[in-house]
Amino acid sequence: MKLFLALAGLLAPLAMPQTSNGTIPGTSGDWVYRGDSQCCGLQTIFTVTLDLLKRKLQPLFPGPFNVTGDMRSSEMPELTSMHTLFLREHNRLATQLKSLNPRWSGERLYQEARNIVGAMVQIITYRDYLPLVLGPAAMRTYLPRYRGYSDSVDPRIAKVFTKTFRYGHTLIQPFMFRLDNQYRPTGHNPQVPLSKAHFSSWRIVLGGGIDPIIRGLMATPAKLNHQNRIVVDEIRERLFEQVMRIGQDHLALNMQRSRDHGLPGYNAWRRFCGLPQPNTVGELGTVLKNMGLAQKLMAQYGTPNNIDIWMGGVSEPLEPNGQVGPLLACLIGTQFRKLRDGDRFWWEKPGVFSAQQRRALASISLPRIICDNTGITTVSKNNIFMSNSYPRDFVNCTSIPKLNLASWREA
Repeated sequence: MKLFLALAGLLAPLAMPQTSNGTIPGTSGDWVYRGDSQCCGLQTIFTVTLDLLKRKLQPLFPGPFNVTGDMRSSEMPELTSMHTLFLREHNRLATQLKSLNPRWSGERLYQEARNIVGAMVQIITYRDYLPLVLGPAAMRTYLPRYRGYSDSVDPRIAKVFTKTFRYGHTLIQPFMFRLDNQYRPTGHNPQVPLSKAHFSSWRIVLGGGIDPIIRGLMATPAKLNHQNRIVVDEIRERLFEQVMRIGQDHLALNMQRSRDHGLPGYNAWRRFCGLPQPNTVGELGTVLKNMGLAQKLMAQYGTPNNIDIWMGGVSEPLEPNGQVGPLLACLIGTQFRKLRDGDRFWWEKPGVFSAQQRRALASISLPRIICDNTGITTVSKNNIFMSNSYPRDFVNCTSIPKLNLASWREA
């Protein structure tokens, strides 16, 4: 297996003790925007000429990959669809801001629209997504109510977070689902095996655009993480099979990443979080509430101290009404609190937006963004990240509140 090493500070100096995790701190939607000089001119063109206001797909630049702030956006059609959705939202906002403020420059329109998109990402992440991941008890412990910016909080991404947040691989279904406007399977191949979907943006272009895929995401529940089936075979045995000579193993890559970074094992992170550290197979079985799994892990690792952080984290029983166990709840919650409290541009921080603008932003939702930027007219009425069943849990877009930009009008 090839080693997937992180960039070691562009390989210089060789004695450098820290590796780079390639992740920008913050939750302000940077994955939507590309920040290199090669693309900055393109971003300005998008805003000034409003080239992408029509419901087009992501641009290809300069080759067969989508232009976004995250090089992985072409990895899956679902990822490409979400990047496309937020690019459209950026340009929709820029258009509305231009009509409110005709004298604003293209740069001003771009930056204001980007600020709003960043706030949307923060609100959706912290209000709608994280409570379902961590569970209510862990939310109270690790992500209490926002009390303001602190310059003593380091918002940089911890290396351990780049491993533990990959818990999401346990939620992946073995298929990509495409649904029509009645939420029925659509197209020649409505359920594409994941191994056939990787790096296949052409499926969006030739398969009806992003709408069928986004409907599939809304109406298809995520896989539940079971201790006896942590991930599906499509990513355990056939990852990137279409573009590599042999399929990869996502679990193995996740564990190799932590070794590349020299991260300590399971018990060291349990200690960091103030959790009991099991030493025997019996104690590990008690922590996992699964003696059979504990025996398998001990047979492979010899001691809980050696268990890779990703493997140990996803093996724990889930928190009540959450999607992760106690260790991952601690590590994920701690990182997201630092990202929030150490962010000078957090949307709730006084001076970032006016009080009227903050009140307007509080009404936004991912279903509304979908309504405004696709041909989809029926969306989830509950938290979009919950398991929603059509038609019981869906409503017409007309009942979803819109963002009122009146408070962005300059006198």
